[in-house]
Amino acid sequence: MAFFVDKLVVIGVGLIGGSFALALKQAGVVRRVVGIGRQPGNIARALELNVIDEAGSLDEPTLRDARLVMLAMPVGQMLPVMRAISPLLADGSVVSDAGSTKQDVVRYARGAFGDAIGQFVPGHPIAGTENSGAAAAFADLYRERKVVLTPVPENSADTVGFMEAAWAACGAQLHLMHPEEHDSIFATVSHLPHLLAYALVDQVAAQSNADQLFSYAAGGFRDFTRIASSHPEMWRDICIANRAALSSELDLYRRKLAELQAMLARADAAKLEGVFSRAREAREKWLKGGAK
Repeated sequence: MAFFVDKLVVIGVGLIGGSFALALKQAGVVRRVVGIGRQPGNIARALELNVIDEAGSLDEPTLRDARLVMLAMPVGQMLPVMRAISPLLADGSVVSDAGSTKQDVVRYARGAFGDAIGQFVPGHPIAGTENSGAAAAFADLYRERKVVLTPVPENSADTVGFMEAAWAACGAQLHLMHPEEHDSIFATVSHLPHLLAYALVDQVAAQSNADQLFSYAAGGFRDFTRIASSHPEMWRDICIANRAALSSELDLYRRKLAELQAMLARADAAKLEGVFSRAREAREKWLKGGAK
């Protein structure tokens, strides 16, 4: 049977949730999109831009006939929202999320949904920009991008297949993994880079000649720190949720920095160039492999 969603409810109509709605609209596989959010101005903008078709609330009329509910708010807000919607869902509803951490989200879902945990399929689209809000959403955000699903044992094959079909309709590439593996991987390649970018900008901004320093910052600084323009609340929640894995990665990074500092103290040009060469080669190999 062809994939189709009669009613999609998106809770958190920002870049991620809004782009999910627009992608399904563009694919012609959703009839009606209802948006829920904390900021009336953002919901009004989502309506104006046709990201959503109507505004809703965390209530029974909004959720009782929802075929799919996408939780696209920061992970720190997941638990109260899950608790609010749990008694309102129909048996045939599927709930998923777009959170950047998965062990905590699965734990929240077990506590909130109880015996209905099989209706929840945890997910994480590996896509985004430094922009936020409904106005930042666009239909092609997920095209040719990876989306990771971390199913729970209680999920049926049909329920997981439903979410696979939803993301496939967005043009995404589907991958399955365990929540623990997910959090370990993304602590390294996503959460640590964001933490470092925020830290560098904060360090420069705290210096007495910050204005002068920023006035001379050019492409390298801009490229390295671009992600420090991302939503602070979202990244606060991600870092706290994945703090154990992220702390381990910080320890490894500190050791690498100590090695570099020792090379500088010795004026060890050969060792320093070796690090730079290996890093350049690894990055070029990654880019040639189709990195997005």
